[in-house]
Amino acid sequence: MATGKLLRQLIKSGIEGNVEAFRAASEEVIKEERQKQHHLLANDLERLLYGRPRDTGVAGSKIAVPVDRERNLALLDIREPVRRIEDVILSRETQTAVEEVLQEHHHRERLGGYGMRPADRLLFYGPPGCGKTLTAEVIASELGLPLAVVRVDAVVSSYLGETAANLRKVFDFAAAHAAVVLFDEFDALAKERADESEHGELRRVVNAVLQMMDAYVGRSVLIAATNHEAILDLAIWRRFEEVLIFEPPTIEQLRRLLALKLRGVRREFEIDEVTALFKGMTHADVERVLRRAIKDMILAGEEFLAARHLEGAARREKPRLARQRRK
Repeated sequence: MATGKLLRQLIKSGIEGNVEAFRAASEEVIKEERQKQHHLLANDLERLLYGRPRDTGVAGSKIAVPVDRERNLALLDIREPVRRIEDVILSRETQTAVEEVLQEHHHRERLGGYGMRPADRLLFYGPPGCGKTLTAEVIASELGLPLAVVRVDAVVSSYLGETAANLRKVFDFAAAHAAVVLFDEFDALAKERADESEHGELRRVVNAVLQMMDAYVGRSVLIAATNHEAILDLAIWRRFEEVLIFEPPTIEQLRRLLALKLRGVRREFEIDEVTALFKGMTHADVERVLRRAIKDMILAGEEFLAARHLEGAARREKPRLARQRRK
């Protein structure tokens, strides 16, 4: 908690309407909280004061994003994360692992005193729509960092050696700037080298990824995400300090997810009455059904979401779910 002197300055400047004094006192409070390792609180205070955390190192700045030499395509898409830890519903094991990674980064200095670093290479795997990208955004948000999504379509080049060169630019960017760097569809860059159907260029790319991950020391957190973990090269797994699995939600997780997504929505039913409708769905499926049901309610000129809206939206989702299950 801020000192009594700072609190007096804060309240006095607020009552007097002295904006400059209020901002200065607020910044001192935030500085104190950061010195006490209360980074989550400091981030929240900065969002209230500025609209977002400051000094992220990339977002909102003029720092150039690396581009592909042949096509001049940006290799990363920089995004300002908005969703927080309370916006994601995960299994207890995965949730605990995420919280432990955040804890390590919030106590970076303490770990450094013992010659240790927080985990900065994470692998997320599991079926599509189960929260991998969302969790990467949450980690970025909780750490007050921008989310830099690697554009695989731009990184992978048809020119010999250019894909490895693009990867080097991405790793150099990660080393130089503080961000959460997400390699989505990571299997496109790290497929099993023993696969006889693959050409020599892909094997060279996998070798480059392994070497760059081994040599990486930087300010960013690297997160690789894949829906096809079975085709990853075996050597890749050893390069990650934490491996987290993302699976479709259980009934209990569905209950919590529905309560989260429907907060603020006026409805005629209890969560327990409709949870079974969503059995077997992923997080993304649930969001899609809820969005469709709410649209139906609005277009019908109704004020309360009813179970029939959810039932109709869930029925329209069945062809997509049937197709996913046949894969």
